Amino acid sequence: MRKISIFGATGSIGQNTIDLIRRDPDSYDVVALSGGQNIAQLAADARALNADIAVTADEMRLDELRAVLLGSGVEAAAGAAAIREAAARPVDWVMSAIVGAAGLAPGLVALEQGATLALANKESLVTAGQLIMGTAATHNARILPVDSEHSAIFQGLIGEDMAAVERIIITASGGAFRDWTLEDMARATPEQASSHPNWNMGQRITVDSASMFNKALEVIETKEFFGCAHEQIEVLVHPESLVHALVGFNDGALMAHVGPPDMRHAIGFALHWPERKTLPVERLDLAKIGALHFREPDLQRYPALRLAHEVLELGGHAGAIFNAAKERALDGFLAHRIGFLQMAEVVEEVLTLLSPSHCRKNAEMTLDTVMETDHLARKTADQVMQKLA
Repeated sequence: MRKISIFGATGSIGQNTIDLIRRDPDSYDVVALSGGQNIAQLAADARALNADIAVTADEMRLDELRAVLLGSGVEAAAGAAAIREAAARPVDWVMSAIVGAAGLAPGLVALEQGATLALANKESLVTAGQLIMGTAATHNARILPVDSEHSAIFQGLIGEDMAAVERIIITASGGAFRDWTLEDMARATPEQASSHPNWNMGQRITVDSASMFNKALEVIETKEFFGCAHEQIEVLVHPESLVHALVGFNDGALMAHVGPPDMRHAIGFALHWPERKTLPVERLDLAKIGALHFREPDLQRYPALRLAHEVLELGGHAGAIFNAAKERALDGFLAHRIGFLQMAEVVEEVLTLLSPSHCRKNAEMTLDTVMETDHLARKTADQVMQKLA
């Protein structure tokens, strides 16, 4: 029986992970679950899975969590320090699905224990790729990608020599506004941006999909995880969301990963690796689908993609600046403080202001330096948004 923990258990990735575990409960011993504001869901899952501990990120809601877990035998805890303590408990496999930079510290703690880290928190590699990969190597821990695109790349590279790879293509649905004009996008509301045409995801990642900031993060993540040059990474808009990524080799071949838009595929691959096991996902009828479509992204509509390559050229703490500024700009858009297209303006301005002092390629990268940069970038983003308002 494998010991596992799930951080970010109440989000869409966490819930899909729990769905797979509950289909085969005798194979897993759940040690820790963490969540945010959805205390009822966190407690219900902790009870159902007989977890050792349930942790909410919100310290103010510890008493509420304790109350709903009373008599269950599940320990209750709250706050960032409690999440790190839970991540230090010995397990075989950890799902890292906390959204944002908050997922970095528990992921590092899990790697320090030598656990296999199923990484859905793309911000970890974006903000601190060198630190994450170095920690895994030092502690002989393995990282398995859970983003559908990076899982697809990983699968396409099994048995292959990375030196033979010419290019890596990740696909994007184009999000809610893929056929909108720039004028309409400028007037888009958070409610309109929160509806994805293909995937069922949380609000923040759905809005990031509409702006392509999600794909920009994935460009950076691709470089950090697979060690390729950023010039080798391409993005294609693929409205059907069935081809998740392609790997191009030096003999002209393209290896494509095709599957339904269901995160349980990538999660299940990481959960069962190195085996493949039956998963409860749709089997595609290619004859019924009939055709797949691809087009180049318009960088005027999606400036986040251009900024991602600039981040990779800058190096140093540029990824931490980019991610923190993006998160604050998204907060501003959801609060109706700035417009949809202004999110990219905020991120670009913050990069311009902070890159001279924080983007040296030989800059020291520790958890403290990453978090200090993250804090400064958030503060700077708030100042930029005040000027735009």
